[in-house]
Amino acid sequence: MSHRGPVTAVVTAVLGAALGGLFIWRVYRTKQKRLPSVQEVANPVEAPCPVEKKFKAVEYQYIQPPHFEEKELKAVECQTTQLPPLVQIPSSEQLLGVKPVMVSSEEEWQRLWPLMQMELSTFPVLGLDCEWVKTKGVSVKGQASVVSLLQMASYSGRCVLVKLLSFRSGQQPFPLSLIEVLQDSHILKVGVGCYEDGKRLTRDYGLSLTCTVDLRYLALRQRQVVVNNGLSLKSLAADLLNVSLDKSLELRCSDWEADELSLEQITYAARDAQVSVALFLHLLGFCTEAGPAFSSGSSYSELAARCQGLVDVPFRGRGDGDDGAADGERRRKMRKTPTYESPESGDQQVPDPRKSNKRKPLGTGYSARKSPLYDNCFLYAPDGQPLCTCDKKKAKWYLDKGIGVLQSEEPFVVKLLFEPSGRPDSQQDYYLTAKENLCVVCGKAESYIRKNIVPHEYRRHFPTEMKDHNSHDILLLCTSCHATSNMHDGVLKQQLAEEFAAPQGCEEGIRLLEDSDRRRVRSAARALLIPGDGLPEQRQKELQDLIKNFLNMNEEEELTNEVLQQVADLETRILNEAYVPHGLKVVQAHAKQGLRGLMDLERLWRQHFLTTMQPRHLPPLWSVDHNHSKFFRKYGKDLPIKLN
Repeated sequence: MSHRGPVTAVVTAVLGAALGGLFIWRVYRTKQKRLPSVQEVANPVEAPCPVEKKFKAVEYQYIQPPHFEEKELKAVECQTTQLPPLVQIPSSEQLLGVKPVMVSSEEEWQRLWPLMQMELSTFPVLGLDCEWVKTKGVSVKGQASVVSLLQMASYSGRCVLVKLLSFRSGQQPFPLSLIEVLQDSHILKVGVGCYEDGKRLTRDYGLSLTCTVDLRYLALRQRQVVVNNGLSLKSLAADLLNVSLDKSLELRCSDWEADELSLEQITYAARDAQVSVALFLHLLGFCTEAGPAFSSGSSYSELAARCQGLVDVPFRGRGDGDDGAADGERRRKMRKTPTYESPESGDQQVPDPRKSNKRKPLGTGYSARKSPLYDNCFLYAPDGQPLCTCDKKKAKWYLDKGIGVLQSEEPFVVKLLFEPSGRPDSQQDYYLTAKENLCVVCGKAESYIRKNIVPHEYRRHFPTEMKDHNSHDILLLCTSCHATSNMHDGVLKQQLAEEFAAPQGCEEGIRLLEDSDRRRVRSAARALLIPGDGLPEQRQKELQDLIKNFLNMNEEEELTNEVLQQVADLETRILNEAYVPHGLKVVQAHAKQGLRGLMDLERLWRQHFLTTMQPRHLPPLWSVDHNHSKFFRKYGKDLPIKLN
């Protein structure tokens, strides 16, 4: 055997191992080079630094010098081609560690906008808040103050503070891209009281803010917050993110129209917007220990589906936002709160500090009944068989008509002089039991109101046979328990909405769809009507051509102010022919199983009430299967279902 054979084999093996190792090393180095670009795209501002739970004041930067932003823009443009399929979401600490940027002119906004636009195309959510001048918790001299500062933060923590004083009274026009992003119906604006902030922006500057989601509703829906806890931004941040926000009166009531805001003011303002985004990510489960990430093109429809029924809905709960309630509610509070003139406050009316300023309990604002619901009067058949209980007004009606006689004053019993249309199956019947006028949950005997266990939006579509004599599903709850029960009901409604593809929310927001082409034309007309020479001639020409094409006008025709005003008032919503109300769609889905399916829906809501509220004072014989066996005996299982 030749000695060259083994030597050749050894040399070949060594060379193969060397080449394989070189190949693996080059692949490893290539991945290492790509890694920084992925991280930079996820947070194109700068590597966020860890921060403490109680945040110190952070530094801020004006957009100067311009060449810094230009270099940053070029770097980002080069990185966009390497955008990965998954983008990491920063932790709350990283998000809150990003430095805010102050904007006070159109040029500064235009330099920053491409970065914001890129992040919004990746994740269409903005944390939003506003600040205005306040004095000791009330507006200056009792008048509503004009918004001074607009704060917006993207998912990465990039925060823009827009000084609105620079754009007031037509000093300079608002950037068109700023106007469009605020009214863009495919970018969620999240915060505490953001709907009310939008009303202020419209009132003060004519800016339209759409697609808002109040984090308080989202927190209650996700069951992340105990109902009796505070729902202010500070409380939510502490409970969910373990973050402490400085909400001192000195900062809240500082001068937000100063030429230069202090470091503390900028920190305070930026935190509100950044924390709003962090809370949104937390509540929707994007931030998890298993590696928070989302697909790089997370669509608006996906996020909107998870906020179903909460878009552009003003908060009607406890009204404990950070800066108080909206203007109307604040005025009502001022009327009710005793005031006195302080020597230090001049002619301003401030709340009397001698009176306690306790937070309103849950349920405040509900209108309680002024009379008992149950009079526990009885109707008897001619042979003396008890038929049912009723209120005194109905019992006296039989007496007034001469078709009944009074048999007893205490209890009040009326015996009928005619044969009734139906009799109870047995004397163990729910409608024969006397009922107490108290909250069935806690037993409180005052300030109670009626509660529909099966919500009216479902019951109204039931067939007549299941709607008649349904007092079994009307119970008394005190105002606090009623408010709590309604919040739990919202969770089940959302589950039904997702299960049966039956979106809920304000009817107008679903029945009417937004026409994107008409919206672009309307925005173009409004931009052209803004006084001043803020738009470049080329941009003006583009907007004019867009409007002319929509109106089928020749290029030579001139767009007058009258025509522009008509286009600016253009209705952009179109009727959704396929719209079906949430309640009807859910009932229709259950009605496919006939009478049994509707009973299942009825049983679902009754059991939901028992599980969530755990009532301790239910009337005797109250049952989740009430009347079900009776319906089967009377109508049969194959009763044709005719929905209303």
